[in-house]
Amino acid sequence: MADERLSKEKFHLKILKKPESTSVISVIIVFLVFAFLANPAMFNLEGILSWTESSALIGVLAVGVCLLMIAGEFDLSIGSMIGFSGMTIAILTVNLHLSLFLSLVIAFFIAGCFGFLNGYLVVKTRLPSFIVTLAGLFILRGLTIAISRMITGQTLIDGVKEATSSSFLSSMFGGYAFKGFFSYLSKQGFIQALPNGTPSVIGVKMIIIWWILLTIIGIFVLRNTKYGNWIYATGGDEESAKNMGVPTDKVKIMLFIVTSLCACLFAACQVLDYGSADAQRGLLKEFEAIIAVVMGGTLLTGGYGTVIGASIGALIFGTVNIGISYTSISSDWFRVFLGLMLLFAVVLSNSIRKKAMSS
Repeated sequence: MADERLSKEKFHLKILKKPESTSVISVIIVFLVFAFLANPAMFNLEGILSWTESSALIGVLAVGVCLLMIAGEFDLSIGSMIGFSGMTIAILTVNLHLSLFLSLVIAFFIAGCFGFLNGYLVVKTRLPSFIVTLAGLFILRGLTIAISRMITGQTLIDGVKEATSSSFLSSMFGGYAFKGFFSYLSKQGFIQALPNGTPSVIGVKMIIIWWILLTIIGIFVLRNTKYGNWIYATGGDEESAKNMGVPTDKVKIMLFIVTSLCACLFAACQVLDYGSADAQRGLLKEFEAIIAVVMGGTLLTGGYGTVIGASIGALIFGTVNIGISYTSISSDWFRVFLGLMLLFAVVLSNSIRKKAMSS
């Protein structure tokens, strides 16, 4: 008689044990719902790029937040970092007439330093990261408003596109990718052209490219490097990880820096795309990113999750955000629907994980 301890694990149980399994089920349900309720225009090229862009805005944040949450920590200051970094770029380029390259370097440097400060305070004081970064949320938002009013007399700055139009970095963060390919598709009749001959869809927004790139990097780090193992170990059992020689403090500090840099990247893409900066931008984005990560199967307690799941969670968020406008449902119900999806994803995730582990 064969020993049951040596029996092969069933394929479906292997799949269900993966953190992203529930997010895949959830996104399939979301697409099925919109397939029945939404206008068919939601699934043409323009509609697809619309909800993909909305997903990318959360996805850029979700990658960094996911890595940090796997390590067992939170960063509630990234929403304020978006507003702060955006105003920094705008003030430096429009009001102080610095080059876009130098403005971006300064903005990313400040973001990295603030992330380091958050991480350092968390590991040295042993205070919950929730409290430390909540303080950072208010400090950054206050600084953004105070500094912008002190220098410019207002909290909204226009003219960023005009001030940065000569820099190739403007199109790298706020432009479109594959413009030539889409122009070719338009000439061949695959994409509708406007009366002036311009394609109705110019290209793929750069924020989408950055999201895909960050997702690939995050997946590679978690699966193929020792740092990925350190991240899981830090969030799973910090004391045991320390005893095994894992530099848990350095891991956490580095991940706080990464989340701040992701927020700065979000701000750079948004400011250079819109051509303006607002001190109030990024409001509640920290919670939206956490929602996407949790819907992607990452545990709030750390040690469990994947970047793939977080990106799928961001896709759910963006699809619901834009998709609801293609239905007869009032957009006032968006957050209700999102809350129900979050609850459904967490309950389903816990149920599937318990069943898979018990089996």
